[in-house]
Amino acid sequence: MSAELILNNAKIVLENEVITGSVLVRDGKIADITEGTASGGEDFGGDYLIPGLVELHTDHLEGHYLPRPRVRWNPIAAVLAHDAQIATSGITTVLDALRVGMDEDADLSAPEMRKLGDAIENSVHEGRLRADHYLHLRCEVSAPDCLESFQLFENDSRVRLASLMDHAPGQRQFVDLETYAYYYQRKLKLSDRDFELYCEKRMGESAQYSGPQREALAEKCRARGIVLASHDDATQAHVDEAIEQGIHVAEFPTTLQAAAASKRAGLAVLMGAPNVVRGGSHSGNVSARELVEHGYLDILSSDYIPFSLIQSTFMLSETADSISLPDSVRLVTKNPAEAVGFEDRGVIEIGKRADLVRVRVDEHIPVVRTVWREGRRVV
Repeated sequence: MSAELILNNAKIVLENEVITGSVLVRDGKIADITEGTASGGEDFGGDYLIPGLVELHTDHLEGHYLPRPRVRWNPIAAVLAHDAQIATSGITTVLDALRVGMDEDADLSAPEMRKLGDAIENSVHEGRLRADHYLHLRCEVSAPDCLESFQLFENDSRVRLASLMDHAPGQRQFVDLETYAYYYQRKLKLSDRDFELYCEKRMGESAQYSGPQREALAEKCRARGIVLASHDDATQAHVDEAIEQGIHVAEFPTTLQAAAASKRAGLAVLMGAPNVVRGGSHSGNVSARELVEHGYLDILSSDYIPFSLIQSTFMLSETADSISLPDSVRLVTKNPAEAVGFEDRGVIEIGKRADLVRVRVDEHIPVVRTVWREGRRVV
């Protein structure tokens, strides 16, 4: 017998419109969409039904594994805690970001990143997880061990995305050294002289390693079919370099100029959902809302707060005149799915995976009530 599920009396957010009706799920896929009230099934009472969210860049897992300095948690337990928070935020597909290349202030090592990757893969194999998990490698190209660390994931089929980034002072996100000092000097508790020496070392590493490693990693990823992302592009030159290296996703452009150039070049422009919720960048860079107003934003990512993804979705549709609810939902479902080659999800459409989320909005905050992955209730 086929497994069937009827979701009834829902505000269904389709790709380009919202209708009130019902959805029939059969064997993990959407079998029918009917406008108007049907009989039987789960009565939504007018709650929203949206596609399961697709998350491309979350740094959230490392915090579960390293909850305090020098404290390591069991990696499988850390993955399970992370997965629970991801799923209850309405995210049904997630690319867990793991660092490749450790800079001066890294608290974790390359083997520990591989350990977390193994914990994810083991948990997928054993059927422990609520969301569908893949890997995103955040490649710090200015770190001396970046290429060596990448080799730990050389044959890992769960890697879907790799971002090429350089967080050295004077580069991209930190062109302004005053901003870099505010972010790092306080974090590392360095005197002015020690911080000056620290910056000199990091800038020297960037000059030596960034260019060659960026090119080598881009070539490796293209050969393996891994989608490439640039990170913190600030100038037309950065975007030109990204195009030359086969970049497909422009993550967190720091200026309106870079976002516009990326959009013109056909790159998918990704920004952080916390930027939307907070009303601006914590680093003082261009705001996601400004990109929305100019039509430059394609994808939102929760970055460091999983719930910000669904929160920003409903916030944008309520507060931005230029974007409807179907528009904002595409930023967290269809668009990210397409960017990394997932053609079977991201939209409520007959034949697609039944990755679905029931949402009620209370006091302008979305409340995730139920989550299904491939028609199976996971929340």
